[in-house]
Amino acid sequence: MQTGDWEQRVAALWATIDEHDEVEFLTLVEKLVEELPPDAPEGYFERACALDSTGHSDLAVPLYRQALEGGVTGERRRRSVIQMASSLRNLDRSQESVALLTEELEQPSDHLDDAATAVLALALTDVGREREAVSLAVGALAAHLPRYQRSMANYARLLVEPDPAANPEANVHD
Repeated sequence: MQTGDWEQRVAALWATIDEHDEVEFLTLVEKLVEELPPDAPEGYFERACALDSTGHSDLAVPLYRQALEGGVTGERRRRSVIQMASSLRNLDRSQESVALLTEELEQPSDHLDDAATAVLALALTDVGREREAVSLAVGALAAHLPRYQRSMANYARLLVEPDPAANPEANVHD
């Protein structure tokens, strides 16, 4: 098996997920995973993703854990954490989701930061920390706005400060 070829076939399968019913898709993922060594963390990850994408969060979480414990690297490592945290939310285990993502967002920044932040905001809402959730969401969105980035970043910060009225730094006219 060539790694590049396998990766391309995995990507091609994911690109056609909507063309397969659940059983067929899971079978096709399993066939690809069987080409890997039995304990390959990438295999655990791909199985977890497939189960997650077909509505089986309960079965996906242990596989994400195995992928992480097995040393999955790169983008798959980060996606494992984010996707497992999302699945934990779906299983009414949002506190675990918050803990995982809070720790994950202390890792070096990459293109998945906003995804981690979005899932964390949802989990924070689940545990009754709505102001913090909105703060995170607005803060992440601010970087993508054509204007008002500074103001929105300040407003996001002020949502979680003890006395926002005491800090007039935010200005929506920047």
